Amino acid sequence: MAAHHPVLQVALDFENLSRALLAAREAVAGGADWVEAGTPLIKSEGLNAVRELKREFHDRRIVADMKIMDTGGFEVEIAAKSGADVVTVLGAADDDTLAEAVRSGEKYGAQVMVDLLGVADPGARARTAAGLGVSYACLHVGIDQQMRGGDPFQSLRDLVKASPIPVAVAGGLNSETAPKAVEAGAEIVIVGGAITKSERITEATRVIRQALDSGKAAPTALFRRYSAGEIREALLKVSSPNVTDAMQRKGAMHGILAHLKDYHVRVAGPAVTVRTLDGDWAKPVEAIDRAEAGDVIVVDAGGGTTGLWGELASWSAHGKGVAGVVIDGAARDLDAILDLGFPVFSRHVAPDAGDAKGHGEIGVEVHCGGQLVRPGDWIMGDLSGVVVIPRERAQEVANRALDVLEHENRVREEIRRGSTLGRVQNLERWEKVG
Repeated sequence: MAAHHPVLQVALDFENLSRALLAAREAVAGGADWVEAGTPLIKSEGLNAVRELKREFHDRRIVADMKIMDTGGFEVEIAAKSGADVVTVLGAADDDTLAEAVRSGEKYGAQVMVDLLGVADPGARARTAAGLGVSYACLHVGIDQQMRGGDPFQSLRDLVKASPIPVAVAGGLNSETAPKAVEAGAEIVIVGGAITKSERITEATRVIRQALDSGKAAPTALFRRYSAGEIREALLKVSSPNVTDAMQRKGAMHGILAHLKDYHVRVAGPAVTVRTLDGDWAKPVEAIDRAEAGDVIVVDAGGGTTGLWGELASWSAHGKGVAGVVIDGAARDLDAILDLGFPVFSRHVAPDAGDAKGHGEIGVEVHCGGQLVRPGDWIMGDLSGVVVIPRERAQEVANRALDVLEHENRVREEIRRGSTLGRVQNLERWEKVG
């Protein structure tokens, strides 16, 4: 492998072979060198996925991402007989498994790549694997780890220095970061979502191919991971349904309706929590003075029907830069609030108001729309509703929600080309058995 032409490997982590083949055709047309049958694809479709990829792309190296942990010889044999040129074995496997995998590969014409996911000392494991005859070492930042952020490039540099065999790298790479991987010494750059989730896979692959060959990053608004300081930016790119999907359909408030002048408006920010009684508007108004710009005020009024938030409170919050208010109770002056454009979400709308009695607390755990909300938990709201994100998971969930959005973008494109949602997802196949 020439250093000036790093290998671009496309990872096909699909559950349906039909979608994987479509993506592979477009990626190869864009310049992908190696085609990987991803672990989800092999688990879903079996080694027939490798067989079909080899049949169609016989001029490309086919990688079977088996992530073998045991029976290395047998599993490499069946992958190689199915058409795999390279088979992955986990670095956490014992030396005997690696050695058997290599011997089987030599017999049946496949090389072994050791996947160093979760290995404490990747450099040391790469050296041992090389001594056993392994051909490649892969620094792999897993998807779940990617969602929490982190910079893999220093680890990559360390591995390249320590490894006597060529190094591959995988884990959330895109047109901006792939050239950094080459600069750090990777000879094989494995790209999944930044290619396969793209609406135009051929173009996306071509951009990454050019970035690798030129060493110049190509800016992208998608397929990147956001840091802890970018949570708001990330959440404002997604919808509340994207967020609940990212949380395994959890976190949604129920019975809380959006009152938004512009249906494109999205709200995201840390919660300032308020507990009060029906119609007692003192603590909600006092919370405005405690809130910082970008915060979302969340009011637990027990689902009451008497207005405790109106036009003047909205003007005050708007002036402070508060992102919005969520009320498990009633708001009023809705026409004036809509004219102002301040985002309000509430269970009820009513014309009557209560009094400022001062009952309740600010900055305590509350319940709103059936969800527990703690001070500092992240709130994301739009026309579909409001979702609560635990503060300790905010960065991870924001990145997962973006992943959901990107997957949906690709599915939408396939529907636009004449398919249907049922055919794209192959729904009948995946209906629960029993």
